[in-house]
Amino acid sequence: LGLSLHYLSNFAAQPLHWVYDLQKLQGILAENPNPEFRSESANPFYRRQTGQQSCYGDQAYVLLESLSECGGLNVDDLKKRTLKFFGPGSEYDTPINDPYRERGGPRPQLPIEGPWRHASLKSFIKNVDAGKEETGCESDCQIDGVTKLAPVVAFYVGKPEMLEKVEQAIRVTQNNDACVAETLAAARFLEHFILNGPDPKALDSVMDQLNDPNRKCPQDLDKAVVGHIHQVKENLSKTPRDLIPTVFAWCVPSSASWSPDGQTVRAGRQRHHELWGMHL
Repeated sequence: LGLSLHYLSNFAAQPLHWVYDLQKLQGILAENPNPEFRSESANPFYRRQTGQQSCYGDQAYVLLESLSECGGLNVDDLKKRTLKFFGPGSEYDTPINDPYRERGGPRPQLPIEGPWRHASLKSFIKNVDAGKEETGCESDCQIDGVTKLAPVVAFYVGKPEMLEKVEQAIRVTQNNDACVAETLAAARFLEHFILNGPDPKALDSVMDQLNDPNRKCPQDLDKAVVGHIHQVKENLSKTPRDLIPTVFAWCVPSSASWSPDGQTVRAGRQRHHELWGMHL
């Protein structure tokens, strides 16, 4: 049921994916405060029919399929399925999504029709083409890892190897330490809720895990992740509308300098690095 809801929520939210213009988003919500399964896409970057998944959801599906067919995580199988689903000859194989498209050329007319191939997947394809054993993108630390971890956490929940399996799965397309550290923290949260149900002390529990010198699958950036969780905890009483323009303003890219192929806007990147530096 949990995984079904995971994919259902992706279907429901996809038409409003990547709407970073807060005034536009507020206008949409004013028209309909319950925008789930919106029939007309408002996505400013790509358009898919309602009921189809975003690239995040498709990545989670590929991971789920591989786990199911192999009876567990098989990295080689996951690589093959990822290449088949997102690579040459797939629905994602369009000129705008070409991993070898030169930067600095004519900017595409947005939104494009069809799915958007994420930056980490473009790097994955290029690394496969180059015959590299480590296929993950070393520079991409976007949210892909967190959005697709549910199947592997659900498969290994409560088992000592869960975090190790999550890391192996994520590094197939995102071989970036910051991405892995944040994704493993998210995996700890998901496992905690699966095993314990709703828990107001979940933040403290995960921070305790990350501060434990004998923790499983330790990462060099775990201390920075604890700092991020502290920041979340300090702002739990605020609404998203209060948080996004102020405390987490760096999470909202500017349309003038951002695209889904990049990491974030310049100001956002600077703020992101400052937050990491505060806790290193």
